[in-house]
Amino acid sequence: MKYSNLGKTGIAVSRLCFGTLTIGPLQARLSLEEGASLLVEAFDNGINFFDTAEIYLNYDYIRNAFKGVNPKPVVATKSYAYKASTMEQSLSRALKEMALEVIDIFLLHEQESEKTIRGHYEALEYLIRAKEKGYVRAVGISCHTVSAVEGALKYPEIEIIHPLFNRRGIGIRDGTPRQMLEAVEKAVERDIGIYAMKPLGGGHLIQEAEKALQFVLSQNSIHSVAVGMQSREELLFNQAIFSGSPVPEDVRTGLQHKSRRIVVQDWCRGCGECTQHCPQGALTVAKDKAVVNGDLCIFCGYCGRYCDELCIKIF
Repeated sequence: MKYSNLGKTGIAVSRLCFGTLTIGPLQARLSLEEGASLLVEAFDNGINFFDTAEIYLNYDYIRNAFKGVNPKPVVATKSYAYKASTMEQSLSRALKEMALEVIDIFLLHEQESEKTIRGHYEALEYLIRAKEKGYVRAVGISCHTVSAVEGALKYPEIEIIHPLFNRRGIGIRDGTPRQMLEAVEKAVERDIGIYAMKPLGGGHLIQEAEKALQFVLSQNSIHSVAVGMQSREELLFNQAIFSGSPVPEDVRTGLQHKSRRIVVQDWCRGCGECTQHCPQGALTVAKDKAVVNGDLCIFCGYCGRYCDELCIKIF
C-alpha cells in the first residue's frame, strides 16, 4: 500500500481510505462482527485510514474493530453541528463511541460555500480549541461543491478538505471535474491535505471502476481517496488498484456483475422528509410515495437517516 502526508498536518495515511458509510445501517447493514472483521482485514493489509461521520451511525464498528490495536489507525469523522455546544456533544460522542483518546481528523460535514462555513464557524472554533487540548489532531470540511473548496481557502485554520471528485463529475453540484480539480490544486498550494470522496460516483461508475479509480489516483493534488466498501471482494479489488497490482480475475469477474440500487419500500407514506435531506435533489414525492431520480442519486444513503419508517434501502 502507498502512503501520503495530508498537507501540513503531519498525518500519514494510506492512499486508499476505507469509507465506512457502506458497511453500516444506512447501506449494507452488515452485522457488527462482519463489519468489524472487514475493517480489521483492511488494516492488516495496509489501509490505515478510515472515514466515518456522526450521521452514519456506525461508530460501534470502528470501536469493535480496533479496541485492541495500538497504535490506532487514522480516523476521520464529521458533524453537521454549527454551534459550539452541539459540536462539543458530537466530539464527546465520537470519542466515547469509538473508544478513542483523540480524533485524528474532525470535519464540518457537507459545507456548501464560504457562507456556509461562516455560519458554522462557532463549531469550527470549538474544534480548534479541542485541538489545542489534544482531543483533535486536524480540522477541516467535507463538501460536494467547488464553492466550498474555494471558500475554505479564506480560513487558514482549515487543514483538511474532503471534496467530492470523480472523472464524470457525478455529484459535483456547481461545476465540472476540471473546476473542482483547479480549486483543489489551489488548496494544495497552501499545504492543505486533500482526501477525495465518491471516485465511483456513488456507484454510477462501477462498470468502469478501474478506469475511474485510476483517474482519481493520477491526480497529484489528491493525497488519499475514500472508497466505500462493503465486501471482501470490493476490498481486494481496491487494494490491488491502489497498490499498483493486477486485480485477481475472479474478483474482477464477480464485481463486474454487481450493481447497486436504491429501493423505496411499499409502506412509504410520502411524508417528504427524505426529499428535504437529499443533497442531490434526487428524491420527490408522487402519488404519496417517494420517487428516486436515478440520474441524480449518488447512493449516499443520507435520506435513510431521516426516514422514520425505514422505507429507503440501498442494496
